[in-house]
Amino acid sequence: MTARRSLAAIPTLLLTLALAACTAAAPPPSADTAPPTAAGHGAVAGAAQVAEPPLALLSVAADGRAGVLDLLDGTAAELGRIAPPTAVASDGRFGFFSTEQGVAVIDSGRWTWDHVDHFHYYLAEPRIVGTLPGAGPATVATGMLATAGGTGVFFAGSGEAVLLDNAALADGRITERFRIATDTGAGLIAPLGDGAVVADGHEIVRYSAAGAMQGTATPCTAPAGAITTRVALVIGCAEGAVFATAPGAGAATGTDAAAGTDATAGTDADAGTDAGTDTDPGAVPATTVPGFETVPYPAGGGADRALSLDGRKGRPTVAGRTGGPGFWLLDTRARAWQFVPTTAVLERVVAVDDEAGHVVALDRDGRVRVFVAETGAEVGTTEPLVPTITDAVSLTVDSQRAYVNDPAGGVVHEIAYSGEARLARTLDTATTPDLIAEVGR
Repeated sequence: MTARRSLAAIPTLLLTLALAACTAAAPPPSADTAPPTAAGHGAVAGAAQVAEPPLALLSVAADGRAGVLDLLDGTAAELGRIAPPTAVASDGRFGFFSTEQGVAVIDSGRWTWDHVDHFHYYLAEPRIVGTLPGAGPATVATGMLATAGGTGVFFAGSGEAVLLDNAALADGRITERFRIATDTGAGLIAPLGDGAVVADGHEIVRYSAAGAMQGTATPCTAPAGAITTRVALVIGCAEGAVFATAPGAGAATGTDAAAGTDATAGTDADAGTDAGTDTDPGAVPATTVPGFETVPYPAGGGADRALSLDGRKGRPTVAGRTGGPGFWLLDTRARAWQFVPTTAVLERVVAVDDEAGHVVALDRDGRVRVFVAETGAEVGTTEPLVPTITDAVSLTVDSQRAYVNDPAGGVVHEIAYSGEARLARTLDTATTPDLIAEVGR
């Protein structure tokens, strides 16, 4: 999931970024490690393969102190300090934190490689990788794989679009595949295959890994939200959703339609419960939908457009909030939008896309609400958990739980959402959870 979360209550005084080595990180386990795997399964030097998803919460306080909380055994460790952050995005391994200097990258040392019918889980030493320089708020879009492909970073202050090399990040280096200038501060860049697509506020253009324009552009007014699914890279536009697919890729050929590099690029890294469902023959091969395809909103729908796109990692159905009551669901396989009305105004909404079709949302009063996609029925609601919904408050989901941070209360709430909305745990993170990301997925 790639949506930004801003942290408003942070001073704007420029500070020097102090990068620190890991100070109390837990080493990779030895007792529960799995047998070694062949190269190309997401492994990197120095990482141990483990038997289950190494889920954790990466937290950064307003002053830049970073830490990680293991969700399985409850151990916590501080990792060092970055410049005071203003926003976070994550691909399930790396945390990308916007600062006054650019984007600070933290490697949680936890990730999953998805082979559709099985998964490989890895654990390594966490570390602060460094900072990608840039001006203004950053919008980050990630892909399926933490150790291959790229990550897109768009800087609103300069209008620059940067594609990072994920393999270099996994090796502890920040390497730009390309950096191009646009004439807008309201664009985005998202990885696709070895290259990326760039939305400049009016149209979307494909770029190669070397930064060369490819093919023809497609219209996209006021881009908002980008997410990589099993079917395609999807970008939200005023016209609807634009699907982008990598050349020669597709489910029918055994290659991921969005990643374009490996058929095993994922459904849901933390799953284990519904693994393999993305082998559904209904997935549309990219070879039948080359380049770009626009899926417009239904005629006469009467609802505002989606302002975000969010879902469980890699899953084909995603959700979008509207800024008011109700939310959109986009089934990328069926190329179909569905509007679900609600009584409450929703600030966050995430499609779980599990067998029951759960959708988890956070309303304006700080309640977590759980819906069923097919009927729109609300099946559970918590008491208010967060007193004030600022841009720093995030909602993330995995195959069993949802997580909401309460910066003012200094805790993270873990919610069981299967057919209900139950507070499972209240977690104390390694640092104040002013910004968080769930990792190990």
